[in-house]
Amino acid sequence: MAVCVLATACGGAGEPEPERVTAERQCDDTLSPDAARALETVLRTKRFDPDPQGGLERGANDLVRDYEAARGLTLNRPMCSVTAPTGSDTVDLRFGLYVDDDLLGNVHPRGLHPYGMGVEAHSGPKKAYLFVRCVSPRLKGSGERPARIRGTLTFHESELPDTVPVREATLTVLHSVTLAVVRKLGCENDAGLDAEPVFTPLPE
Repeated sequence: MAVCVLATACGGAGEPEPERVTAERQCDDTLSPDAARALETVLRTKRFDPDPQGGLERGANDLVRDYEAARGLTLNRPMCSVTAPTGSDTVDLRFGLYVDDDLLGNVHPRGLHPYGMGVEAHSGPKKAYLFVRCVSPRLKGSGERPARIRGTLTFHESELPDTVPVREATLTVLHSVTLAVVRKLGCENDAGLDAEPVFTPLPE
């Protein structure tokens, strides 16, 4: 009996630790160094559960498919989901098409704050949006009818405070992944995005 107990204890101790990866490895390696640090800040960890690869290619292909089908508002499955191993929270990043009526304009939902980025951007402790327009050879007809692309970052259970550093951190992550998506699509002029996020708060 003692041998069995000892063997069981040894077996449990010998189990390999779950694989953990850095922030830079999330979302198909689309996070800039600043975005990786921002992700660590909002999820309060430097180690993450592995995220399946291939989301960037799939996300870009989904947008091409939606554009060719002349769909209006679309919101595809997450391009990536980032999970902290402590289970504190999960962040989803999704991309889809929008129509101009979907822009928030001067209507600012509670907890979201407008920024001068892309066509329109809004950020808060639970969610962020980034709207852009894309002209690309992959999107036939976009020269006359630019593709309207909306990136959305959503926390499952956020307890973050509604502060400027938190808003800028969430928008930094969304900007980095959105930039990777528009470059994957070959959007002219990176769909109007700067290489690094520039935070210009707008009147609320």
